[in-house]
Amino acid sequence: MRITPVFTLATMAVGLAACTGGRTEAPAVAAAPQIAAAASAAPAFSGPVLGPDGQCQGAAPGTAAAIEPGIGECDLVRLKGKPPTDVLVGESGKGQREVQVLYSEPGGRELYFFVNNRLDRVLK
Repeated sequence: MRITPVFTLATMAVGLAACTGGRTEAPAVAAAPQIAAAASAAPAFSGPVLGPDGQCQGAAPGTAAAIEPGIGECDLVRLKGKPPTDVLVGESGKGQREVQVLYSEPGGRELYFFVNNRLDRVLK
């Protein structure tokens, strides 16, 4: 005798339904850790930021007086006095906003690395 797949599935369903017995309470569900919610939140930074076209996305406060670690992306463009040669905007594996700003100068290239709208390091 040949057993059909439909008959086999129906028999398994009846057997599994019997396994629950008379249980009436809802199954316990583990609470999701709060860390996951914090990790998916938007990166925390303040001030206007550069777009991929090298233009500021808002009014720059103009508080920085020198190019030094910690200044904002738009402060760099304001202090340089000209638009950047190239801008790469992305996100790190940690969910942080990362921006690379390139200036090609006659004396060489300068690459500025920003993390969450703060200058992290410079390569000349």
